[in-house]
Amino acid sequence: MTWLPGQLKHWLSSNDSGVWGEEPDGHNDVEVLRSTDISLGGQWKIADPAVRSLPAIDRRRKVLREGDLVVVTSSGSEAHLGKTAIVSAAVAARSPCFANFVQRLRPAQDADARYIRYFLGSSQAKEELAALGNTTTGLRNLNGALIGSVSFPGPPLSEQRAIADYLDAETARIDALIAKKRQLVLLLEERIVSLVFQGVSGQLTSVDAPTRDSGLDWLSSVPTHFGVPTVGANFATQLGKMLNAEAAAGENQHRYVKNTNVKWDSFDLSDLPTMAFDAEDRARCELRAGDLLVCEGGEVGRAAIWPGADEPIYFQKALHRVRPLRDANTRFLMYCLWVAASLDVFSVEGNQATIVHLTGEKLREHRFPWPPTLEQQEIVRRIDDGRRRIGSLKERVTEQIDLLAEHRQALITSAVTGELLVPRAS
Repeated sequence: MTWLPGQLKHWLSSNDSGVWGEEPDGHNDVEVLRSTDISLGGQWKIADPAVRSLPAIDRRRKVLREGDLVVVTSSGSEAHLGKTAIVSAAVAARSPCFANFVQRLRPAQDADARYIRYFLGSSQAKEELAALGNTTTGLRNLNGALIGSVSFPGPPLSEQRAIADYLDAETARIDALIAKKRQLVLLLEERIVSLVFQGVSGQLTSVDAPTRDSGLDWLSSVPTHFGVPTVGANFATQLGKMLNAEAAAGENQHRYVKNTNVKWDSFDLSDLPTMAFDAEDRARCELRAGDLLVCEGGEVGRAAIWPGADEPIYFQKALHRVRPLRDANTRFLMYCLWVAASLDVFSVEGNQATIVHLTGEKLREHRFPWPPTLEQQEIVRRIDDGRRRIGSLKERVTEQIDLLAEHRQALITSAVTGELLVPRAS
């Protein structure tokens, strides 16, 4: 049968914008689904739906029913603009309405909802939607008229269903492969954490050595010939400069590292901010190669060693700078902090876990394993070598995931546009 290309609106029975309503009042309350309830892949993830008070007319007119399509019309990310989910029987059973910033599309009788969803997720539709989306206040925006104007390939209903059946099966197969590989990535990340723990606790170098069993939590598992000093006994710590309005607008602007620039054993230096540092600040907060930076908040204890830079770089108050007082192995300390963070050592006060800040005092008083110098060096070497091997495998698996995702996208686009001859679609 002949395809009849045209605008998407001709295959829709309705194309409606949503409502937000008022704060819940206990009488007219209803779930209102938002863009955040839809994953990037177009699946529902209704973990914490918004509950809003809507008048009766809106509760009737804006309720979602099985087979409706919900399209995201506003997002700060081009990747999320146009993401689409089908209302399943389970979602429809909740009798939810839909919010502003999403659009409800109800397919006409000659259209298959699954096909439309695949089409809106195709590269062709995404490119057209990205071009149609306008930018206001940093967001990319669509509306019902723009979505309705998207060029639609127009296959007959029987072919839409055949294509959707084919893509259901093929994307499920690809998604299962991707899920397995993502699980492998998680296992590799866990293996790295385990390797670091084994290293700093002496399991890589002192296998048969007796352990101290001193009651110092995880430190009880370290060999007896390891010391367990405080950080302050071997290292000097310094908090950076506080960011305030004066520092943000003053003279003597210099680039600085903030806590979000610090990753585990690496830095994201793509966009360092600037603020004012006077002579005293520069003397106190300048970084030099080999300094260990430790996050005070957020992922408490996350740490990385500064590699150095061609210009003076400073650091903000949300970070501790750690320098050895003597011939101490800063990289070994970084790995000890990695273990402490993975065990939530810094996030426990008394008997309850809570969100805390790693104060300078708490960091200096933190106890960690301290083997002899040569053994520290050997432990660091083994951890680094193991991380390189595991990291190389993780990188290969991640590349495979990316290739599978690209193949999935290409398959959807070629199928919905007719470039790929789908079995039984004739």
